[in-house]
Amino acid sequence: MLKDFRKGPKKMKKVLLIVTIFVIIIGTFLIASNAYAAEQVIDEETESKIVEIKDNAARSLQDYQDKYGSDVYGLVAYILNLVRIYSIPLCFLGIAIGAIHQYVIGIRKLDTLEKGMALIVTFVTILIICQILPLAFAVFVKFGRG
Repeated sequence: MLKDFRKGPKKMKKVLLIVTIFVIIIGTFLIASNAYAAEQVIDEETESKIVEIKDNAARSLQDYQDKYGSDVYGLVAYILNLVRIYSIPLCFLGIAIGAIHQYVIGIRKLDTLEKGMALIVTFVTILIICQILPLAFAVFVKFGRG
């Protein structure tokens, strides 16, 4: 009788293991199909946003070309505007890294102190140039072309 009792739990463990594996496989397929359906919806949304961004960029480029009266001048003005916009966060990040090198790490190491000051000066200079360059281009095109 003791042997029959021992065989019962072993069979039960096997059945439980098989049922668990079956549930995991079914669950995996259900999750995968739901993820695929969600991915299709996200792909459609992403595609529509990408098309919208592309249309906005094309419209903005066309506005610059109309404003400056030339395809080349409009393209240059568009690029300079993008440089002006994206230079702000990048230069502030560089200034922050330079400040960390100068005021935090540079307390103990003098070479890092100098490196931090050089980074700050470099990124401030780049920021000023990137902000003034579109204005200088607009003034040049407006008054320099005649």
